[in-house]
Amino acid sequence: MSNVLLWICQIFLAVVFVYSGAMKSTQSEEKLVAMGQTGIENLPLSLIRFIGISEILGVVGIILPWLTGILPIPTPTAAIGLGIIMILAAVVHFRRNEKMTVLLNLFLLLVCAFVAYGRLVLTD
Repeated sequence: MSNVLLWICQIFLAVVFVYSGAMKSTQSEEKLVAMGQTGIENLPLSLIRFIGISEILGVVGIILPWLTGILPIPTPTAAIGLGIIMILAAVVHFRRNEKMTVLLNLFLLLVCAFVAYGRLVLTD
């Protein structure tokens, strides 16, 4: 049962972060802000691209290692990395007084933490 729930969480995180990462990797700052990604406002474009690529790599790490079974430890490591991105994003949004976005960041952080813990400790 926990394996199924972990996979659901991993797929959920993959969908969220592949979309977010793809947008940050390809769109202009102005378009991202217009789409509601206000946390990147006034950041250097190179940093926005770095965050986007990091999110996409996190998606690869959260799905492929556990799926292939070749080397499963990158899966919880990727979940921790995505969680760190969410902590930093929450700080930025908190400073901008964007309470709902902070709650979303914290929710995603909890899902990342569950996946990391589950894949390190709860494996069936």
